[in-house]
Amino acid sequence: MSTRDWSIQEIARLAGTTSRTLRHYDDIGLLAPSRVAQNGYRHYDQPALVRLQRILLLRELGLGLPQIRAVLDDARDGRAETAALETHLAYLREEQHRLARQIASVESTIHAVKAGESLMAEDMFDGFDNSRYREEVEQRWGEKAYADGDRWWRGMSDADRRNWQQRVADLSRDWVAAAESGAEPGSAEAQNLARRHVQWLTGIPGTPASTPGGDTKGYVLGLGEMYVADPRFGANYATADGTTRGAEFVRDALRIYAEAHL
Repeated sequence: MSTRDWSIQEIARLAGTTSRTLRHYDDIGLLAPSRVAQNGYRHYDQPALVRLQRILLLRELGLGLPQIRAVLDDARDGRAETAALETHLAYLREEQHRLARQIASVESTIHAVKAGESLMAEDMFDGFDNSRYREEVEQRWGEKAYADGDRWWRGMSDADRRNWQQRVADLSRDWVAAAESGAEPGSAEAQNLARRHVQWLTGIPGTPASTPGGDTKGYVLGLGEMYVADPRFGANYATADGTTRGAEFVRDALRIYAEAHL
C-alpha cells in the first residue's frame, strides 16, 4: 500500500468538497486525518481516502452523517470495506445503465422531432422512473407519505405540474439571491422566504407539515439540516462560491422561523 498522503486542500479539490467539510468530518469523528503537520494542516493517507470515498457514496444514497458513521463503524476491517465498495459499485453500474437509457431516449426524441417523425411514447420514457426514491421516502416518513405524495403528483394536470415546479424554482432562486446578498437569517427578507417555504411544504400531501396535528416544527427543522447534509437537496440552494453557504442560510432562517412561529 502506498505511503503517500495528501493535504486537506488537495483532497477537497479532488473530491469536489471543501476543507471546511473535511474539518467538520474530523470534528464529529467521521473522518480523521492520518496526520497533522507542524503547520497544523491535515493530511490524509490511502485508507483515509477509501473511507472518504465511502462517505461520499453513502451521502449520495441519502444517508445522514450519523447513519454513515454507524455504517462505517460496523465495517472497520478491510474485507468488509471491500465488500461494501463492491455493493456501491454495483449500484453505480445500475445508475450508469439507467442514465445511458435516458440519454438514448432523449436522443431518439430529438431525432424524431427534427425529422418530423411520429414519437413512440413507449420509447420516450425509457430510463425514467418517478418511483426511484420510493424506498428512501418510505424509510424517512412512512409508506403513507409516499402513497399520498405519489397520488397527488399523478393527479395533477400538466399545467399544475408546471406551475408547481415554477413555484419551487422561484423559491430556490430567491433563497440563493438572499444568501448571496449577505442577508442575515433573521432578517425580514429571510423570514419572509422561510414563511413562503413553510407554506409550500404544507401544500405537499403526505408530509408532517400537511397533516393536521403533525410535527411541522420538527419536520421543518429536520429538512433544514438535510439541506446542508445531503448534496442532492443542498444543490437547490448552491451559491456561486460552490460551498454549502446557501443551504446553511436556508437552514438557519428556517430554524429561526420555526422557533418563533411553529
